[in-house]
Amino acid sequence: MREKKREFFIVDGYNLIYAAPKLTAMFVGEDGQNLGGDGLAAARDALIRMVSEYGAYEHYDITMVFDAPNTFDDEFVQELGEHCRVIYTKNGESADNRIERLTYEMARQRKIVRVVSSDGTIESVILGAGGYRIPSREFISAIERTKKELRRDYLSAVTLPLVRHDVSTRLDDATVAALDKLRRGEEI
Repeated sequence: MREKKREFFIVDGYNLIYAAPKLTAMFVGEDGQNLGGDGLAAARDALIRMVSEYGAYEHYDITMVFDAPNTFDDEFVQELGEHCRVIYTKNGESADNRIERLTYEMARQRKIVRVVSSDGTIESVILGAGGYRIPSREFISAIERTKKELRRDYLSAVTLPLVRHDVSTRLDDATVAALDKLRRGEEI
């Protein structure tokens, strides 16, 4: 049996974080002010874990791209297994530019490329490159739906049989009597 081709997803990381209320709440207060600290890093880590698990379950190749504007470093790529990687852009390159370049490269290789972003400028470039766009909120909904299905299918209440199955129901009477004597410490 032939395995279907893996689909490739390029995820606009920060765009997806801002589309997920649970993640945004990690670093933005009720008044809309950025709380600072490690909240954004925690949201990014939570997103990476969530998207990589989803990609592994659905058999997708996932590339998440994050801006790293306040760095003087080169691009940093973190491999999270065979089918998931995270790219932090180099100084002077936006995530949008990196996503566009990745989409063109993959489309030239005749790969099915889906870009997860709600950025309007990315949409026109992606479609022109031969990729498909998935709005960030739609992608978050797909992840949440899959998690709910997994919980229902694998973490639901365990039902035990109504009848107790003892070993004695499968043995002859003489063997049951001998085992009972052994249990009580009597000689056989």
